Amino acid sequence: MKFFPLLFVIALFISCDSNKTPPADRGGQDPVFQEDPALKVITADIEKTPGNAALYFERGQILRKMKLDSLALRDYKKAVTLDSGKATYYSAVGDLLFENKDITGSIEWIQKALNLQPDDRKAHLKIAKLFFYLQDYPRAFEEINIVLRKNVYDPEAYFLKGMIYKDIKDTAKAISNFQTAVQVAPDYRDAIIQLGLMHSDKNENIALRYLENAYSLDTFDVFPVFARGVYYQKNNDFVNAKNEYRRCILEDRHYTDAYFNLGYLLMQEDSTAKAWRQYDMAIKTDPSNPAAYYNRGLCSEMMDSIKNAARDYNIALKMDPGYAKPKEALKRLGIK
Repeated sequence: MKFFPLLFVIALFISCDSNKTPPADRGGQDPVFQEDPALKVITADIEKTPGNAALYFERGQILRKMKLDSLALRDYKKAVTLDSGKATYYSAVGDLLFENKDITGSIEWIQKALNLQPDDRKAHLKIAKLFFYLQDYPRAFEEINIVLRKNVYDPEAYFLKGMIYKDIKDTAKAISNFQTAVQVAPDYRDAIIQLGLMHSDKNENIALRYLENAYSLDTFDVFPVFARGVYYQKNNDFVNAKNEYRRCILEDRHYTDAYFNLGYLLMQEDSTAKAWRQYDMAIKTDPSNPAAYYNRGLCSEMMDSIKNAARDYNIALKMDPGYAKPKEALKRLGIK
């Protein structure tokens, strides 16, 4: 489930001092503005009308899609400088800062957007998400309720309330709000997934139906299929669990967790060689996974391939020096 798909590792924003001109003001001389066709066209338009805020905002949108966040941020701020009356421009800066985990900065910019457009539901919900991320639940609820007072049928508001209640371990209220979100918007996939996960935690098989419905709404995201496998695995139904993990892999051959869990189930069934192959695939899809190396090593050890086992244990330990299991395994093998 991807509640906050926009959160990722902080990007290094490029600073701009008084002696350094940003790319747009240098006529788009930065190579990226000339190499990409779309950027080349809009940069030429900016050079013709450098006072057009909308053009900077549009180029910022393109740069954001290209994951060039520092350049996108610069263009968004340039748009604000040229036209300080557009709430959309402030909100874009806030969104981008939020994506890069600058929460304080994000709140400041989205609040500026709200000052210009107090009835903007999106801005209120963005602020609510920020307060949720900061675990400032009362202020998050306050922003959500502003939206619900305007529209009692807003599904995103109920979904966000559900996430807050889930975070504070109020399962009943969380489920109730997710259900309301789905009642208002039957194809609200994130809410459906949450219902599946929460009923799975309660070991209720209605979880399987929710997860299947969620998958049917977007077959490119196989997480609900994987989650169905986890439900079966928790209930010791290894046959169906393996079927779901294999189904997951069939649709997405890079889904590391499915290989890993399938390997675990095969180990429980003493199919060590088959388990080894699954852990090997987990490593190929995610070479930075120390647990996959440890488990592949364990399979090798069980098959008396001590040299290969020791190698994998050492790799796992190198990746995570605090990982106790490979340390114990190497000690067991008499290897320092």
